[in-house]
Amino acid sequence: MAVDHPVATPPGGDETRIHNIGYRSYDGPRLGRAYARRSLYSQSLRGAYGLGRSVKSKVLPMLLFVVMCLPAGIMVAVAVATDANDLPVEYTRYAIIMQAVISLYVAAQAPQSVSRDLRFKTVPLYFSRPIETADYVLAKYAALASALFVLTAGPLLVLYIGALLAKLDFTDQTEGFAQGLVSVALLSLLFAGLGLVIAAVTPRRGFGIAAVIAVLTISYGTVSVVQAIAYEQSSTGAIAWLGLFSPTTLIDGVQSAFLGAPSAFPGGEGPGNAEGALYVLVVLGLIAACYGLLTRRYRKVGL
Repeated sequence: MAVDHPVATPPGGDETRIHNIGYRSYDGPRLGRAYARRSLYSQSLRGAYGLGRSVKSKVLPMLLFVVMCLPAGIMVAVAVATDANDLPVEYTRYAIIMQAVISLYVAAQAPQSVSRDLRFKTVPLYFSRPIETADYVLAKYAALASALFVLTAGPLLVLYIGALLAKLDFTDQTEGFAQGLVSVALLSLLFAGLGLVIAAVTPRRGFGIAAVIAVLTISYGTVSVVQAIAYEQSSTGAIAWLGLFSPTTLIDGVQSAFLGAPSAFPGGEGPGNAEGALYVLVVLGLIAACYGLLTRRYRKVGL
């Protein structure tokens, strides 16, 4: 309660008072690290699609989501109209075909997720509360991976519903849909980790966008060209090994080796089981390395 302390009134002047406002301690519930981590995750996930932000922030992510789903809708419409016996594209192939759109989404949203905190030096403020470096990194990583899963699984759901409406075989479509979900979940984890690591290097969003595009898109184009050259020169044994140098071809190799998916590699021959095991180890190693690098980066920033 404010306490008024009257003081002497100077001649010819107004009465002056000093208000002792004081400070009151917080007596409410303290929700702790788990609540802070969940809140940071939900806000980051909403921000990945511009929810709770300006209309301008919603345009690009929503547009990219529509672009991802539109070809799937067209394929479904054609399959229903022509009484097709199967969908024109396998569930596991859809994300590979649309990898340019996925890479553009990561390039736009990864810097948005972390660059502003670095640019405005707000990271130490997070760590002044009951939240640690691992909580911050886990929340940001999980949020972007979840946003990517929504982006990549949405078209697969459109394909699956359309296949059922077209009265295609339920068992085959359900199996293919499940395989596609496993594939895009792995892709989401890998792309989110790489995007965040690259974006966390610099507080400048423009540099982060360019670097993410270079790593995800240019690497895929380069590896694909070199694989095609190797195929034309009958060096087919090198094709599977070349696939280790691009995030997209890594996912392609894993799903063709273990999910029965057709490969986009030249000649349509993906890695065998032995090579596929190496692909899995590389993908899991990259995901773990991205988490470790992010934790180390923000441990230094938060000091």
